[in-house]
Amino acid sequence: MNWHRISIPDTFQLLGTNQQGLSTTTAEEKLLQVGPNELQEAKKKSIGLMLLAQFKDVMILILLAAAVIAGIVGDFTDGIVILIIVLLNAFLGFFQEYRAEKAMQALKQMALTQARVLRDGNVTDLAARALVPGDVVMLEAGNAVPADLRIIESKNLKIEEAALTGESHAVDKIIDPLETDDLSIGDKKNMAFKGTFVTYGRGTGVVIATGMQTELGRIAKMLQEDETLTPLQQRMASFGKKLSVMVLFLCILFFIAGWLRGEDITKMVLTSISLAVAAIPEALPAVITISLALAARRMIKFNSLIRKLPAVETLGSVTYICTDKTGTLTKNKMHVEELFVNGQLYERNQISTIKEDESVVLLLHAIALNNDAVEDNEKNLKGDSTEIALMEVAREQNIQHGAWKRVGEIAFDSDRKLMTTFHEHENKIISFTKGAPDILLLRCADVDVPLLQKQVDVMAAKGHRVLGFGFRYWDTMPATPDSAFHESSLQFLGLTSIIDPPREEVTAAVVQCKTAGIVPVMITGDHPLTAKAIAQRIGILNSEKDLVITGQELATLDDDSFLIKVEKIKVYARVSPEQKLKIVKTLQQKGHYVAMTGDGVNDAPSLKRANIGIAMGITGTDVSKEAAHMILLDDNFSTIVKAVKEGRRIYDNILKFIKYMMTTNSGELWTLLLGPIIGLPVALLPIHILWINLVSDGLPAIALSYEKACVCQWQGIAHDMGGYVYGRYCLVAAGMGY
Repeated sequence: MNWHRISIPDTFQLLGTNQQGLSTTTAEEKLLQVGPNELQEAKKKSIGLMLLAQFKDVMILILLAAAVIAGIVGDFTDGIVILIIVLLNAFLGFFQEYRAEKAMQALKQMALTQARVLRDGNVTDLAARALVPGDVVMLEAGNAVPADLRIIESKNLKIEEAALTGESHAVDKIIDPLETDDLSIGDKKNMAFKGTFVTYGRGTGVVIATGMQTELGRIAKMLQEDETLTPLQQRMASFGKKLSVMVLFLCILFFIAGWLRGEDITKMVLTSISLAVAAIPEALPAVITISLALAARRMIKFNSLIRKLPAVETLGSVTYICTDKTGTLTKNKMHVEELFVNGQLYERNQISTIKEDESVVLLLHAIALNNDAVEDNEKNLKGDSTEIALMEVAREQNIQHGAWKRVGEIAFDSDRKLMTTFHEHENKIISFTKGAPDILLLRCADVDVPLLQKQVDVMAAKGHRVLGFGFRYWDTMPATPDSAFHESSLQFLGLTSIIDPPREEVTAAVVQCKTAGIVPVMITGDHPLTAKAIAQRIGILNSEKDLVITGQELATLDDDSFLIKVEKIKVYARVSPEQKLKIVKTLQQKGHYVAMTGDGVNDAPSLKRANIGIAMGITGTDVSKEAAHMILLDDNFSTIVKAVKEGRRIYDNILKFIKYMMTTNSGELWTLLLGPIIGLPVALLPIHILWINLVSDGLPAIALSYEKACVCQWQGIAHDMGGYVYGRYCLVAAGMGY
């Protein structure tokens, strides 16, 4: 139901409640109907089933059959040795799977909280799990939102929703119904969601959903999807089936041929087992695991923490990197880029050349004084990110926060979108008003509003957040400042444009990605204009064919239409968790291997589903980290590019030692096959082959994993989804042509 469109009286009516909340009796009855307000886990595999699942691989089954037959014919030594190798491989796989499923527990831990609720008209503290639809919940700064709520009262209520939306700013909450149907979570400003946090003000909300029916619950359901196999796991499964069929065919053929020639049955059984053992690279899983573990240790140097070993080789196959904007591509720190004053637009670095101008001085004082950012003992600024950005500009020009004493204020609220402070200056009182330009310009006298609005639109089109400033002198400090009077007839001072700028190294990293045949895509909860501006600056958008799409527009596309368009879309803005998951699945459907970055709870399902999920180590939630395969310790996009380089090297080296193992095993195979045909005795028994493979396969294969990368592996020339083509491409890299 679109609760954001429903009025407060209708909401009460639909939920069978009122302003005083539910009665205890009604709440208890509802609790029996809907169940506790907590997240539920899907039924998990038992330890026994997880262990048995390690034996479903065809190659493992053939080795088990060989061990059983060896035991039946009396060759217990061979049977025991084969069983030991099979069991070691099985326990390695079991251990990895057993420790992987922690994201759901982290999500449940996040949802544990207390709530202040109206029951029988009285305020009472309850465990959040006892809430039911219709309960009236009271919120204030510092509270976690305990369920999904329709806001019914807001006193400057701001809620931090970054975990669900990726939005870097707290959202001002309103009580009025909204007109649009398909809004993203971040745009539902009259709603509050389970798992988010109140940062400012206070308010009241009525519970509209609990437990698995909340937005957090929907994410929990998506987390219960199975993870995709890594590229190497997919190829090894295919390789294993083909090899197993070939081995069975050869063993049966060899046994029948020997039996027809009148050979001893026991001898032929032992020789057939030897053939199976010779053909199957039983050391391969262990060698791959050791190589990946060594690579994971090396990748710590690149600020990449590998949580799940297969992620190392997956990095080598990535064709798409779907990345968050805030903190990964950008600095996650607001920055004033431009000032508009006296009818002129100035870059930040030009301010020092005009700071003697009286209007500029007054604007800089307005920026510093109409500001609630404060300094700590180490002179670091604390407060709202936008106000910190403004204060830094004033600091650069030596304008201090307390330059003119503040004697009064009219606090900001989301309805007026203005804030005014009063200061003593030259035996008078000066008021500075800051706020949304479209509101502030209407409060100013003697200004050309249409002309200034065009300037605002130009700045906003760059993805900047624009703030307007005005001032007015008073003879004395007003006893009771009033917005209608004291925020009118202002003198216009100027405009500032603010943005979270890209990291310096990201542009080069995006170029490297494209050179390597990897497509970078931005997926963000921010406004589409902001997303587009950053994407153009760093090179993600550099063609008219590259598309930008919002979550609302994506919701109107059916699966077939999206499948056709998905490779052209380079920026997604205001998308929901379900849509992030849909993007990953659709790209995978197109045959791509997808890396997905994220830091919020809303990213967890797509992180888990992606071929490689990459969580942020600094800003990431526990839920996102547990769902991810890899954690970026510095939250930097360029680190992903370095990790992919290393992943390609590892992937290439894994292919090398698979080829090496198959070559050495084929020598054993031909020795066994050709000997009896030309009348020689069986050269090698299973125990001999296992010993030779242990000594001659493992160490050389691990040594190959230390091979350095050829430059052509990164340049993307040699990369295709079946592996790397050598020879001619190495000649290209050496400048020799082909």
